[in-house]
Amino acid sequence: MFGKRLAEIRKKKELSQYELADRLGFSRGQIANYEQGKREPDYETLQKLADFFNVSTDYLLGRTDEPIPTKENKTPSDQKEGAENFFYFDLEGLNEEEKDLLHASYNAMRERARKRAAAKKKDEEK
Repeated sequence: MFGKRLAEIRKKKELSQYELADRLGFSRGQIANYEQGKREPDYETLQKLADFFNVSTDYLLGRTDEPIPTKENKTPSDQKEGAENFFYFDLEGLNEEEKDLLHASYNAMRERARKRAAAKKKDEEK
């Protein structure tokens, strides 16, 4: 299912395997192997693809048919105690530049949060 979904959303964005690989720092062969089901991505790669296409990892893995889950259709893995996802937004009406800007902003916030968590963990270990 993953390979089929990846090929589907790549084509929907009108990207060749070469273009997608170049934008994400992968090889074209890596993309082809994923799409043909010859290889499966590791967690980091799966997340990178989900972030790039603005879909959930559950969608890429075929666990849901909704690219972005809503409160009504979250899968069990999304149902964490007290967790809320504030980053579901409607992208219709945005051009590619605006979508790219939102994506970059989101990734920057995630990276800052990771760094803060790592620093906090390091401080706690002292």
